[in-house]
Amino acid sequence: MRGNTRIALAALAVGLLAAMGTARAETEITYQLWGSPQEAEAWQKVATAFEAQHPDIKVKVEVNDWDSYWEKIRVLMAGGTPPDVFAMDAPLYPDWQSRGVLLNLQPYIDAEPGILDDIYPITLEAYKTKDGYFGLPRDFQTIVLYYNKDMFDAAGVGYPTADWSYDDFRKAAKQLTKDINGDGSIDQWGFWAEVVDPEPYWGAVVWSYGGDIVDPAAGKTLIGSEKAMQAWHFIADMWLEDKSMPTDEQLRQYGTDGFQAGIAAMGVSGHWSVPDYAPAKFKWAVAPVPKGPAGRVTSVNSAGFVIAKASKHPKEAWEFVKFAFGSTGQAELAKIGLAVPIRKSIAESPAYLDQASAKIDQQLFIDALQYAHLKPVFRGYEEWSAAVGDALNSAWTGTASVDDAIPEAVQNGDDVLAKNR
Repeated sequence: MRGNTRIALAALAVGLLAAMGTARAETEITYQLWGSPQEAEAWQKVATAFEAQHPDIKVKVEVNDWDSYWEKIRVLMAGGTPPDVFAMDAPLYPDWQSRGVLLNLQPYIDAEPGILDDIYPITLEAYKTKDGYFGLPRDFQTIVLYYNKDMFDAAGVGYPTADWSYDDFRKAAKQLTKDINGDGSIDQWGFWAEVVDPEPYWGAVVWSYGGDIVDPAAGKTLIGSEKAMQAWHFIADMWLEDKSMPTDEQLRQYGTDGFQAGIAAMGVSGHWSVPDYAPAKFKWAVAPVPKGPAGRVTSVNSAGFVIAKASKHPKEAWEFVKFAFGSTGQAELAKIGLAVPIRKSIAESPAYLDQASAKIDQQLFIDALQYAHLKPVFRGYEEWSAAVGDALNSAWTGTASVDDAIPEAVQNGDDVLAKNR
């Protein structure tokens, strides 16, 4: 009996060990983000590589489109079942952080001396708080000028250069605006940009003219200053006087992106457009944004990682963030070309610089950090942007002059800022 008991106990011990191992292997964390099918595939590769090094942790990757992503996060958060790790757009980060739903990552960072040394400093600024970091950047976007080389060649216009001013830019846009088929209507425009949100275009123009956008601490929307108004008149003159930018109604005939549709000779965008533009039948390239009276300024924004405070597996979630934030994860993300890695060692290596999908000047997006201003990041940004954008849209649709629309935008913005102080 004693022999059988020893055998039984040994078998039980083996079974318990196996069960413990299985339990460890079944520790699952979720990572949710917005994005494309290509991003879903890339992140699955990152998760698989992580699991190979951490066999006791499984990562479930879930990707949604932008609008449904945020709705899903809100629902899960309200239900007490948030994802362990989820993607964050930097301007929206203060809202989420102020709700007390994000894990403070500072203790984890402090336990890893030097973990932030390889990160471009400006990308960290959006995530700093007086209590430490509750999020970290994942990648960044600087805005550059895209141009259709075929259209420039056909019109006999010289390509954009680093010496271009906004006056040079406007002149070229007028030359490139044409009625190609001779039916009396413009069907090729010199330039297209999304003009409601500050990131792609108007923020850089305002800064380049010496103006500013917003001072959240003071509760002031600053886009109505004298210098900012010079920028607004420049944009309005290009759009409404020169007609070198398509109206929304004109654009709808071709899609949502005038440059990608091949109807605009120039556009401004971040690196997120590169995979979309790569298959284009026309030849294209990138150049720095033009200089304004106050110099050359562009915008930089980032997507980041946050961990839910209610996560049941914060240590495992941190291990995944650390991995994805590290060299292996960053190198994998560089391959899809949707953004620029935040690690200098990866962004300045062949992993990013030698992308096969688009043979363009990838270094330009990194060099743009030298003259980039951080896209505004503050509580209430989403509401502020919508309120300001509604007033701006009245100018671009012709229902109000730019001189009437901007004061309305300022008032709308200040009202939102007052609610969020």
